[in-house]
Amino acid sequence: MRNPSSAAPATALVGGRLAALGRFCFRHRRWVLGFWAVVLVVGVLIGGRVFEGSVAGASSASAEADRGSAVVTAADPVKGTVTAVVDGKPVDDPAVKAAVEKATAEIAALPGVSSSLDAYGPGPAPAALRSADGNAGLVTVRMADTATTAQTDAVTGRLAALNGAGGAHVTVGGDLVLQDEVKKQTEKDTRFGEMVTLPLTLVVMVLVFGGLSAASLPVIGAVASVGGALLAMFGFSRIMDIDTSVLPIATVLGLGLSIDYALLMVNRFREERGHGAGIAAAVERTAATAGRTVAFSGLTVAVALSGLFVFTSPVLGAVAAAGVSVVVIAVAAALTLIPALLGFAGSRIKTPTSPVPDEGFFSRTVRRVRKRAVLVTLASVALLMAAGAPFLHAEMRNSGAAVLPASSAGRQVTETVDQRFPQVSAAPVTVVVEGGATVAQAYADDVVAKLPGVSGVRAVSPVSDSVSTIDVLVKGDPQGGQAKHVVEELRADRGGLKTYVTGGAASVVDFQKELLSRGPWALGLVAAGTLVLLFLMTGSVVMPVKALLMNLLSLGASLGALTLVFQDGWFSGLLGFSPAGGLETFIPVLVFAFAFGLSMDYEVFLLARIKELRDKGHSNTRSVELGVQRSGRIITSAALLMVIVFAGFALGDMLMVKQMGIALAVAVAVDATLVRCLLVPAAMSLFGEFNWWAPAPLRRLHRRFGLSEHVELPEIEPAVIPAPRPVAGEPVSDSAPGEPVSTDLVKA
Repeated sequence: MRNPSSAAPATALVGGRLAALGRFCFRHRRWVLGFWAVVLVVGVLIGGRVFEGSVAGASSASAEADRGSAVVTAADPVKGTVTAVVDGKPVDDPAVKAAVEKATAEIAALPGVSSSLDAYGPGPAPAALRSADGNAGLVTVRMADTATTAQTDAVTGRLAALNGAGGAHVTVGGDLVLQDEVKKQTEKDTRFGEMVTLPLTLVVMVLVFGGLSAASLPVIGAVASVGGALLAMFGFSRIMDIDTSVLPIATVLGLGLSIDYALLMVNRFREERGHGAGIAAAVERTAATAGRTVAFSGLTVAVALSGLFVFTSPVLGAVAAAGVSVVVIAVAAALTLIPALLGFAGSRIKTPTSPVPDEGFFSRTVRRVRKRAVLVTLASVALLMAAGAPFLHAEMRNSGAAVLPASSAGRQVTETVDQRFPQVSAAPVTVVVEGGATVAQAYADDVVAKLPGVSGVRAVSPVSDSVSTIDVLVKGDPQGGQAKHVVEELRADRGGLKTYVTGGAASVVDFQKELLSRGPWALGLVAAGTLVLLFLMTGSVVMPVKALLMNLLSLGASLGALTLVFQDGWFSGLLGFSPAGGLETFIPVLVFAFAFGLSMDYEVFLLARIKELRDKGHSNTRSVELGVQRSGRIITSAALLMVIVFAGFALGDMLMVKQMGIALAVAVAVDATLVRCLLVPAAMSLFGEFNWWAPAPLRRLHRRFGLSEHVELPEIEPAVIPAPRPVAGEPVSDSAPGEPVSTDLVKA
């Protein structure tokens, strides 16, 4: 046995639940690792199926456009359509005609098919399926609402088999094909983003930590978190509609946060080891300090995402549910899996030879900023406001098929129909009338056709005996101001009938109305939650307000960049997409929630250090200087990794994923550089000791209920002793030979 007299005095245990959690995960690291391994495997095998169960374009019961679509579906229940464009040969070419008519007849007999139509039947309907030049025709197949995926695939396959018949070229699309392509492309982009970002982040972390052992832990933690996130989203998909676009957004958030949190934990572990703590002691102290920061940071991000619950849009609700669950999983992985992994790899992680110096690039930057605090503050604010100005002319729109890459067959069919088959293309505005065709036609003639901005009205289409639809054509942009005005006019004058105004322009109008009515409540909820949390951490009412304003400025810069790139077309060639003329309706809302949460993430990282130094008795000036110096490197590293993650996802082909990736990458880059390194130190220098002011009643409240970031750590009393020879049956110390050993080290 080891001679007790040769060991160091026992280091006292750190108090608190997080320290206890760290000790537990270290002692039972094999069980903890096994649990997360099961989560990863189950998440990949089962959670990966969430893409199959997702919904492309979930609808809202409170929006008139969606209610109108539901009325049509109830009157004529079909699952959707499959459309084929037969091009390259004259429609009346005998060989083409024979092949198409044969295929149409065979498809009509397939199970799950409600009807099939080509350009050769009698009556006016087939004529609309011929292009104006007579060199292209359409085949449209309506699938019954009970049709299975296999039955839809059989129809798609039979239409695809027409390719080459009579020398014609056939492209198969339609809304069912589009939905399937959106799911597959989203899954492909998500996998591609993970494959690109994980190796790059590993390389960067090797440079940050100077070794592979420390660098690999955040990557392992991130992979396990993604498995858990997929499992959580799969669970949500069983009880609610999860829009396909939610999946990559939640995945990229989970991946970025997991890497950030694990990076913070590993960095603090190395610091504690550099101060002389043994492995077990360092894990415990890391859980008590960095673990507290991680938990608090996760809470602020969750609060930011919770604001989305205020909206009735199913897309935003699904993002809120998935996002909050992903944050919880990322925090759980950082607080449990990382301590367990440190128990396995702690002895192989390079230990710093000295603490982070109090003098360096960041402290010198703070001193330079302090000398010109007014100028730096004004210049930073002006620059951020100028960067956000382009968002003032942003246009919202539903991109439809344009969210897919130009090579997508579904997108090609949609664009061909819009350009060459105007009689069957989707109308900008559709009025659903609960009434017969005669009543609907009278309304179309007397009211609809006479509205300013209406360029034409197609013949009324009876859906059933009691439901009809009126396709309204508008002048100019189908989702522009004129089209939105027509929507408002149609809703103001319903001709005494029960109508629903639907279509792309109506959907945009509905969403904008929801933003105006519920947006202030969401913003108020997020702001109030953030102010309360930061007050509980800092005890100040000044710093939470400043943090809120600074985050809004950096958020504006992100939305401005989003407008310049995706609406105005800056760098579109470099990024490989064609501008859609506006931003996807819900993207700015998601960018606000995610970017605001991430900005608060870095705010917590920085303020935690400053508050810790302040609690130790340093002045405001010195606390800011040392806080930025000691946290600047880790915040910059975390931001760089987050930018890599977001940029990796922006390389995908889905337009919505690109928009989120670019916006969040810009938000993080701006926040970690201009805001954290310049604006925050300048503002805190200007406010001086007033930064920490709060009214007397609130000071008393904070003393009683405040969430102190500073943790009283017991002194480390290490002793360097020679490693004893292993004795059979005796446990081996976790410490490497010759390293400081503390008797609080526990058995493996």
